[in-house]
Amino acid sequence: MEDWAEIRRLRLSEGVSARAIARRLGVSRGTVARALASSGPPRYHRPAKGSAVDAFEPAIRALLAEFPDMPATVIAERVGWSRSSSVLRDRVARLRPLFAPPDPASRTSYSPGELAQCDLWFPAVDIPVGHGQSARLPVLVMVTGYSRVICARMLPSRQAPDLLCGHWSLLQGLGATPRALVWDNEAAVGSWRAGRPKLTAEFEAFRGVLGIRIIQCRPRDPEAKGLVERANGYLETSFLPGRSFSSPADFNSQLEAWLPKANRRQHRVLGCRPIDRFDTDRAGMLALPPVAPVVSWRASTRLPRDHYVRLDGNDYSVHPSAVGRRVEVCADLEAVTVRCAGRLVAEHPRCWATHQTLTDPAHRAAAQTLRELDRTGQPDPGQQVEQRRLSDYDAVFGLVDGAVA
Repeated sequence: MEDWAEIRRLRLSEGVSARAIARRLGVSRGTVARALASSGPPRYHRPAKGSAVDAFEPAIRALLAEFPDMPATVIAERVGWSRSSSVLRDRVARLRPLFAPPDPASRTSYSPGELAQCDLWFPAVDIPVGHGQSARLPVLVMVTGYSRVICARMLPSRQAPDLLCGHWSLLQGLGATPRALVWDNEAAVGSWRAGRPKLTAEFEAFRGVLGIRIIQCRPRDPEAKGLVERANGYLETSFLPGRSFSSPADFNSQLEAWLPKANRRQHRVLGCRPIDRFDTDRAGMLALPPVAPVVSWRASTRLPRDHYVRLDGNDYSVHPSAVGRRVEVCADLEAVTVRCAGRLVAEHPRCWATHQTLTDPAHRAAAQTLRELDRTGQPDPGQQVEQRRLSDYDAVFGLVDGAVA
């Protein structure tokens, strides 16, 4: 997955030749050709193997947390390590940067199209999401490095499909994609493991299709994405006060109307308005891919007899004609659709509330009609049941006037 995404980035973003990519990554030219020709990430995943030092890592971390400069040989003695010293030294070298003293960063300048910083902002306001529920929902905020243009959108959740849908929506609004996206250790994006960043499979596939990098900040390093952190504060103090919202759609509508004003304000550091630099910034970005990346919720399941499918904690009805057959469920920020053999069998607005059952009246009526059919497929007229006289039962059991004959 990583080689596939890196091959596409080097080719699409930096214009490196296939031969140079093969030489740089240490792979065959055939592997490079297959990666560039494929439209999706490889499906093979080799299971990770454990290491003997894994059991000692908590003790190593505890020592490094108290003594960041402790030599690896002393750590081996303290934790009782008796095996190869090179294995322990390698693990200590990976863990030590996590406990190094803070290193303040200086102001950084960015070239056009170089990157955009991303973060989730949680406004302290309860948004009505329908069905008598309210929620505090995340807002995906993106700030371009060169022009400082802010774009944002409220999402139903912080799960990977919703984050990717939000990314794709914002990038389409920009009309191009920065060559790198900067993220912190958001669980749906990735995390730091053994001293190195590791993206989730969904974001590896996303960046591979776009041909970009995703830079993961080190843990507890908010200064690495100070642009978007300041943008969050600006939204908190300039957009949110004095506003009320009737729904997530109302929030996004008001935010969409306000952001152009924010991007036309005079920026102190730039000495101009962000919108004045945006054309130059976009010219340095990459073009959006001709085939959109897979960013929506997708699932395949066999439709049960109750003809409902579950997505993100909610149940959506499906036309009962698909009962027992395999259906494909797809959902974005706006709608949930279900198809059976390419035929649309359900379409619902996306519900942002939780633990709800959404039923299409047409599906309910179809299910009622099917239940009224007999096994031959013909209506059962009145479903009448014959009623016998009690004297018939007396005759069967040989009873005369309630006594045995």
